[in-house]
Amino acid sequence: MASPKIDAATIADYQRDGAVCIRGAFKAWVDVIADGIERNIENRSAAASDIANGKGSFFDDYCNWERIPEFVRIVRESPAAELAAAVMQSRSAQFFHDHVLVKEPGTQKPTPWHQDIPYYFVDGSQTVSFWIPIDPVKEATLRLIAGSHKWEKMVLPVRWLNDSNFYADEGDYLPVPDPDNDPSMKVLEWEMEPGDAILFDFRTAHGARGNLTSARRRALSLRWVGDDAHYVERPGRTSPPYPGHGMQPGQKLREDWFPVVFQS
Repeated sequence: MASPKIDAATIADYQRDGAVCIRGAFKAWVDVIADGIERNIENRSAAASDIANGKGSFFDDYCNWERIPEFVRIVRESPAAELAAAVMQSRSAQFFHDHVLVKEPGTQKPTPWHQDIPYYFVDGSQTVSFWIPIDPVKEATLRLIAGSHKWEKMVLPVRWLNDSNFYADEGDYLPVPDPDNDPSMKVLEWEMEPGDAILFDFRTAHGARGNLTSARRRALSLRWVGDDAHYVERPGRTSPPYPGHGMQPGQKLREDWFPVVFQS
């Protein structure tokens, strides 16, 4: 399958805003992703959760790609790795993890505003998450705060189930933002078709509304790191935790667990 090309203007937008939308990047992969999501739901891992504060259901699960054949194909054969390297301005693209997010019709639970980076044991300026819906999305699309990848402090990570603090010392973090009531913050959001993709920096603050429509909202997220990414320690248990990884601060992520899929 041919790889979509990414132009210099899109790369510049990514570097400036911390997020871009690439139309049709995975249009040829929608059925494969859909099959993989259904296989994941039927064969969930111990890390899976089903959050339902009110009506509906918000299913999420991660780190399953090696046991889901469709996800192996997406990671290894789709244009994701090459696109990741391009927007990160990195010679390489190393796969970190997959994340399935499904909001069933009528799900009231929003995805809280957060950055991915404080949950992770990885740091660096070259990172990218792909958010790929396989259903049309309007109000339930991903929402991102432009330029938040350049904030000097990280946003306080919270648990999605009850919005409690993920780590103990909240003084080291910014409070969870409320961009809808802060005119200084610019929110980026796109109505999307199946196979479109939002690419965003791990440091970009983002969230999503609940899914109050009568249709499912299924999305696959793929997380990648580039040349300067390295292992760091956080104040507590990271998410994903990856027990027994054996890495030390400053080291590159081990390639037997986190494969380098693209190298220029």
